[in-house]
Amino acid sequence: MFKIPFSPPDMTDKEVEEVAAAIRSGWITTGPRTKKLEALVATLCGTDRAVCLNSQTACAELALHLIGVGEGDEVITTAYTYTATASVVCHVGAKLVLVDTQPDSFEMDYGKLADAITERTKAVIPVDLAGVPCDYDRIFEVVESKRELFKPEGEIQSALGRVAVLADTAHAFGAKYKGKPVGSVADFSAFSFHAVKNFTTAEGGALTWRPLPGVSDEKIYKRLQLYSLHGQSKDALAKSQLGSWEYDVIGPWYKCNMTDIAAAIGIAQFDRYPEMLEKRRHTAERYDAAFRPLGIKTLEHYNATHTSSGHLYITRIPGINETQRNEIITKMAERGVFCNVHYKPLPMFTAYKNLGFDIADYPNAYAYYENEITLPMHTTLTDEQIEYVIESYKAVVAEYIK
Repeated sequence: MFKIPFSPPDMTDKEVEEVAAAIRSGWITTGPRTKKLEALVATLCGTDRAVCLNSQTACAELALHLIGVGEGDEVITTAYTYTATASVVCHVGAKLVLVDTQPDSFEMDYGKLADAITERTKAVIPVDLAGVPCDYDRIFEVVESKRELFKPEGEIQSALGRVAVLADTAHAFGAKYKGKPVGSVADFSAFSFHAVKNFTTAEGGALTWRPLPGVSDEKIYKRLQLYSLHGQSKDALAKSQLGSWEYDVIGPWYKCNMTDIAAAIGIAQFDRYPEMLEKRRHTAERYDAAFRPLGIKTLEHYNATHTSSGHLYITRIPGINETQRNEIITKMAERGVFCNVHYKPLPMFTAYKNLGFDIADYPNAYAYYENEITLPMHTTLTDEQIEYVIESYKAVVAEYIK
């Protein structure tokens, strides 16, 4: 019997060698390797600049600060996501607004999104769950249709002239929407490079953005650098130049920069990433061929509209309830295959109940959750292990499929 973990990091000697080189260089905090990784990320995402920070959460929160979201404002996102999507709204003092998903889908209901936009709405946060891009055309259609309600405050909001689209692209590094790289589609896109993600720096993330009329990319980049390093006008790399010790503190801001040790892992991963994406596609296609004929529902990772990053292999067993779903996960674990659930809707958690949310108001999100099971789809899987997952899952779910 195999023992197949859900999502181990895919590390090789290349990552070890690059990290060792960073350590030997004497430069281990934010420095030349972080800047190199930012350039690589921007190239892959089709943007002029990118900022690498210590998490996707930091990227998303700083983007909200950048566009001037704060107390008295509202930000809308889906009830079907991880807490990081929503918690950043609370961090900046804005009101969190959750909308239900579409029936039989993880995507937010775009009709409900339109209804939720008020004159206080400053941003919407769509989520590219599992690496599958949202319907960005529809999202932009919604925010454009609400321009007359929008009351801009500050330079960035004025440049946009409408509700900002700040995408949670934590799962979607390397994905494409209608031929465009995710990262260049939404106004701002926040990626995760956490240990369980397709592309990792152990901990980390990156923020990219589309050009804004009248606001230079360099100005945005410098502002994000200030936010991420205590408002300090020079980072350690700049201060290390001859006679350049002195700096100013522009604002009492945050500490969430990426280190060169983390960036070194990412640089090594970058060389391998096309192959890693292809491996995920191979696994997804094998799973699809095995499961769809049985009536097991799966996501459309690859079609004419989008190319997924293949981050998660989400399945749904029609007709089962939450208890039966959990039984299946336990039975798979007994066979050595460790599965997961993505996600428990936010209104089911204490933190969001305390904010006044009730899962009864989000029936589609709950219906999607109660029969969802995520299978291992990492890049350390062998063909034999993939076949073992397939045969195990088919055997376990057979008694539950009607």
